Amino acid sequence: MSTRSWQRVENAAVAIAVIVATVALDHAWWWLLVLFLAFDLSALGYLAGPRIGAFVYNLVHSYWGPALLGAAALAIEARWAGLVALAWAFHVAVDRAIGYGLKEPDDFRHTHLGWIGSARKDGRTP
Repeated sequence: MSTRSWQRVENAAVAIAVIVATVALDHAWWWLLVLFLAFDLSALGYLAGPRIGAFVYNLVHSYWGPALLGAAALAIEARWAGLVALAWAFHVAVDRAIGYGLKEPDDFRHTHLGWIGSARKDGRTP
């Protein structure tokens, strides 16, 4: 199994762990689905160009953001912030599990996990 395949399996495991944590913390699991697309609003950064778009997208699609928010939620005992952190981590994990990785500034379809969409069908390689 390739490194990219292992990364996808690993992120699927993270998504499952987030679902379990959400339920264990007595949040409604469906909030993960309700909040799922909110994090894709970061793609609006592409309106300012591909370099800024990739930067903003990658900022939101990295695990450090939900980790920091989750730690802050624990520190200030804010359940809602903890739920948002879980939903954010779930979004990142699902995106990576299905092959949507961090964006390269040259092309939206070029990610750290390889090419996505029609670029993948064209046989492009990173």
